[in-house]
Amino acid sequence: MLASDQPVLFFDWASLYAEQAERYGRIIHETAAAGGFILHHAVAEFERALATYLGARHAIALSDCTSAMQLGLLASGLQHGDEIILPSHAFIAAAQAIHHAGGRPIPVDMDESGRYIDPAAIREAITANTKGLMIVHVSGTVCNMDEVQAIATEHGLPIYEDAAQALGASFTGTPAGRFGQWAAFSFYPSKTLGCFGDAGALVTDDDDLADRVRAMRNHGAGPDKIIREDCAVWGTNSRMDNIQAAVLVDKFRWYDRALARRRDIAAKYHEGLSDIAALQLPAPPAADPRRFDIFQNYDICCDQRDALREHLSAQGIGAILHWGGIGLHRFRNLGLGGDLPNTDRFLGRALLLPMNHMLRDDQVMRTVAAVRSFF
Repeated sequence: MLASDQPVLFFDWASLYAEQAERYGRIIHETAAAGGFILHHAVAEFERALATYLGARHAIALSDCTSAMQLGLLASGLQHGDEIILPSHAFIAAAQAIHHAGGRPIPVDMDESGRYIDPAAIREAITANTKGLMIVHVSGTVCNMDEVQAIATEHGLPIYEDAAQALGASFTGTPAGRFGQWAAFSFYPSKTLGCFGDAGALVTDDDDLADRVRAMRNHGAGPDKIIREDCAVWGTNSRMDNIQAAVLVDKFRWYDRALARRRDIAAKYHEGLSDIAALQLPAPPAADPRRFDIFQNYDICCDQRDALREHLSAQGIGAILHWGGIGLHRFRNLGLGGDLPNTDRFLGRALLLPMNHMLRDDQVMRTVAAVRSFF
């Protein structure tokens, strides 16, 4: 079969391992053969690498990003019924973490640009019960944090960051994950820095909070892995597997190359599609000097979204809906709700094209040609 006849998958899961199978196989074998399975040196090495990369005092490796957010909220003292404001165009994990930590998620609308949480919506949602802002950096671009920080300062509210999709992105020179009290990151396989299972981390400069989260992730145990009689936290099991940590340590060494490739693909998409008036595209790399976007996703928007998706599927191009096309405010049975027109409009028009560092140029050009043929 010719390369031009092969489907362009939204994400080629097998290729994630196959691109350096011999290297990954050696890393996994050496880690397992050494008996380093839980909280051994690879975890500590990855924590050092992540903290250094972000310029943070602490990085705590955890089982997944959702657990990182939940433990971060618990360690921050969230109480039953406390309200946390977050964008409705985020993945449900942030809302779930707030709920399971005892709080109440308050989803708000995005701004008219169709990219970021609306500062006016944040202000309108603040009540006497508001105890924090959960800012979600969606698709590898950082929110307009100058406005968010001004609101947080004015109302005395802490900022927590769901930076699951934004490791390496920045705004005005500050990396995603460095604007608030703490930030959570995901290393799910399809993320920009992905392992071969679930993994996450919490990053913070707060020494006490870091100590609490480290204890919580391992049933309340101290650094010596012993649970003492004076244990003062209800812990759980949220440890990162050592094998995943070892893989991430290795991938971190060439992470900047992976991000550069994503930005190159985004530039090719923009060049090939920007003249189609019916499409709304993300800003290309370097369009805004304040931003360094890493393009976890590449979302295009148009009024004929569903027909375009069917057209691409018929041509073997994998394209998916952003969060299934559902905003958090649409989960009525979970106690969420609200009239959020900008979010509904965005999620009703958005389509994610294939985007990952493993895509070849011919696959990118084939995707561009398939989109163009629809219009």
